This record gives sequence, structure tokens and C-alpha cells, in this order.
Amino acid sequence: MNKMPLMPLLSHIVELRKQLIAILIVFAVCLAGGLFAAPYVLDYIKSSPPASGLEWNVFSPFDGVRMYMNIALVIASIVTLPTALYLLWGFVKQGLHPHERSAALRYVPYSAVSLIIGIAFGYSVLLPISYAFVSDISTKLNLVETYGATQYFSFMLNIVLPIAAAFELPIVVMFLTRIGLLTPDRLRKSRRYAYLVLVIVANLISPPDFVSAFIILIPLCGLFELSVLLSRSAFRKRAALQAELPAV
Repeated sequence: MNKMPLMPLLSHIVELRKQLIAILIVFAVCLAGGLFAAPYVLDYIKSSPPASGLEWNVFSPFDGVRMYMNIALVIASIVTLPTALYLLWGFVKQGLHPHERSAALRYVPYSAVSLIIGIAFGYSVLLPISYAFVSDISTKLNLVETYGATQYFSFMLNIVLPIAAAFELPIVVMFLTRIGLLTPDRLRKSRRYAYLVLVIVANLISPPDFVSAFIILIPLCGLFELSVLLSRSAFRKRAALQAELPAV
């Protein structure tokens, strides 16, 4: 009798394995495309502010290869995300009700759009502000700014990617609310702890100075408050839909 529950569990594990293998295949294909597109992306980064006024140096024979692969990996990860979400949704939908399935599927394109907006916001707004601040500090200390290509790229990713991920927060909150795992009341009650976590995250992903951390903290707090508002809307829609469903 103890062996019976193992069959559904094993079938779910096999299905999850298939989805993960499919995601890896998609990632490999996107990585090949990323290797092709990497030089063009690097040219764009080098020609746009704040990098346009810099002389990019390499301090190791492997710096060029490292830059090339890092750009390709970032491109592949971004392009793979919508497909990965769709495939994972195909696995998760088996445990959802029909109305929850349709709601969950709609969040896949929203998630991709939010990621693109987050990347654009981080690159065009936060990156120039953060760079201008640290560059101003170097000028005041009479330091010569000689940046390595990999160091600048790491600085850029530390600003842009966490902000892009943070832009997924409203979508995740709405999804969890629609399937009943989260409520607006829980969000409101956890606000003080959420802000503490946001302060810690802002300090971890920003350059080691108060101003940069504060600059990053502002959009993070705004995204959290937006998540609370969207959670209320999703909660009301869920309640209205459940009221329309026939009683079991």
C-alpha cells in the first residue's frame, strides 16, 4: 500500500525531467545565437553612454574570451526565459484548476515584457546614475580611471540584471494571488520585513556606497508597492470568479 503514492510522484519527476531537458536544448540553441550576436551587442554597449567615453582595456589573455562568453550567456538566458516559463507552466498546469490554467498562461508574455522593461530601466536609468556617482568619487580623489573590460561589464551586470529580476516581482505576486498562495493581507502584514529585505538586497547588488544603494532601493520599494496594488486586483478577480463557479 505504501508503493501506490510513488507512481504519481515518479510520473511527475519524469515529466519535470522532460521539461528541463527541453529548456536545456532551447538554451543551447539560444547560446549559439548569443555567440553570433555577442560582438554586435558589445559594440552597442561600447558606443552608448556611459561606456562610450571609456577606453576598454584587458588585463589578462582570457579577458576577451570571458567577455565574449558572458555576453552570449546573458543573451541566451534572456531569450530562453519565455520558453522556459511556458514549458514549466506545462508542468505546473496539471495541478491547477481550468480557470487557474488560463490565468497562469497569460502571465508568461507579461513576464517577458517585464524583464525587457527592467533591463531597459536598469541600463538607461540606473547604470548611468551609478556610474556617474562612482566616477565623480574617483575624480574628487584624483584617481585615473583605467577600467578593464571585464570589470566594467561586471559592474553593468550587477546593476542591470538584479533590477530586471526585480521587475518580475509584480508578475510573480499577481500569479501567486490568482492561484491562492498569496493574499493582499499577507503582503501588508509582511511590509516591514519586505522593506528590510529590500534594503539588504539593494546593498548587495549596488556598488559599495550609500547613494547607489539608495538609488536602487527606490525602484525596488516602488515595485513592492505596485505588487501590493496588483495583488488586490488579482484577489478581487479570483474571489469574483470563485463566486461564479458552481458549488461542489
